[in-house]
Amino acid sequence: MILRRIFSPIKVVQYLRTELVLTLIASAGVYWLHRTGYTQAGLPFSISAILGSALAIFVAFRNNSAYNRWWEARTIWGSIINNSRIFARQIIANADNAVATGKSTPEQVQAYKRELVYRQIAYAHALRQHLRRQNEPAEYRHLLAGDEMESLLQRQNIPNMLLQTQGMRIKEGMRADILGQFDNISLEPTLSGFNNFQGACERIKNTPLLRQYDFFTRLFLIVFILLLPFCLIGDFAKLELAPLMPAISILISFVFATMGKVGEVNEDPFENRITDVPLTAMCNTIERDLKEMLGETDLPEKMTPKDGYLF
Repeated sequence: MILRRIFSPIKVVQYLRTELVLTLIASAGVYWLHRTGYTQAGLPFSISAILGSALAIFVAFRNNSAYNRWWEARTIWGSIINNSRIFARQIIANADNAVATGKSTPEQVQAYKRELVYRQIAYAHALRQHLRRQNEPAEYRHLLAGDEMESLLQRQNIPNMLLQTQGMRIKEGMRADILGQFDNISLEPTLSGFNNFQGACERIKNTPLLRQYDFFTRLFLIVFILLLPFCLIGDFAKLELAPLMPAISILISFVFATMGKVGEVNEDPFENRITDVPLTAMCNTIERDLKEMLGETDLPEKMTPKDGYLF
């Protein structure tokens, strides 16, 4: 996620290098035709005005839809953070009650709390990697028992299997009197919420923005960039300002290309890019908060923005 207010010109040019090279070639070519006396190179300015209006409509729709996808992804992960805290609180409070009533020893309760809370932290990390198509289990291996980790490596949907294990361990905790017989009534909706959040994230990940809007937006942008110099050269020549035409053409094309690129990079919020939802930082928040709820003091370092970016 980008936090800085001023963008690096180098990174902007890198994102728009194809569009900038295309408009540079087009504008330079039209100016060269004008200088060589080929006066028929000009086109009515109304052509670019009409095409620009159509392009603006497509760009606006795409950008609005892309932002909605990005914001939905951020909202879902905000709910994952909140529900992770709720789940940890429920487990800790309910399990501690077993010590107060003498049904379980403090050692049994502490081990049980630690296991389920750590597995919830592992779930957040596993879901992040699942959405980013990454496979780096070493990041959360320390949070799970060795035999459980080895079993998970054989699975295709690791976060889903972690939720299933959580549900089974809650039932086992009830049979062992670590949890009360009615604690599942409050815990099951919390676990179901994680299933729903994961499904919503997978929907965003696996269902792209309608490809026809993506294709025609890029097509109209290319046509606009190629025709714009032809539509500008006539008016600039009348004002005896023809040498300025390439610069103005590049500037106008840059504006449209930037608006198009903003929508393009925001429509996929789980690609581990600087424009994405900061999943790594959000998982770091979950890990820090849940370990603190267990009473631990050796917490991972809080992630902070680097060079204006938060991942």
